[in-house]
Amino acid sequence: MHEIRTEIEIAAKPEQVWSLLIDFNAYPQWNPFIRSLAGVVKNGERLTAFIQPSGTKGMTFRPTVLAALPNQELRWLGHLLLPGIFDGEHYFQIESIEQNRVRFIQGEKFSGLLVGLLKAKLDGETKSSFIAMNQALKLLAEAE
Repeated sequence: MHEIRTEIEIAAKPEQVWSLLIDFNAYPQWNPFIRSLAGVVKNGERLTAFIQPSGTKGMTFRPTVLAALPNQELRWLGHLLLPGIFDGEHYFQIESIEQNRVRFIQGEKFSGLLVGLLKAKLDGETKSSFIAMNQALKLLAEAE
């Protein structure tokens, strides 16, 4: 297993960050990493995601929602081709630090046969894309 974890502080309430995170229709306007996301934010539901890490042409996949805790966490599991080849459990967590300030955590736990081969790419392009999305979300939340 290999994990990437990023975090950023945002001067906003958890409810505000959550509402932006689940407003999938707005992703193309602000999100530099997850260019589109569609589906229902509910445990067991399948989403359709198009991700585009910096420097890549991007890919579409259909993850399953594992957790949807309003104002706290959104987590899903996606697979490349078949389970066990390259699986990613992606998570977004919102932690209150103080009134009107949260820590936004974005990470992913990767497992499967191809993880070792893709480790450098994950630590480079993928991690920098998580950071870019975190920064864009911060700008959007703090502008409201």
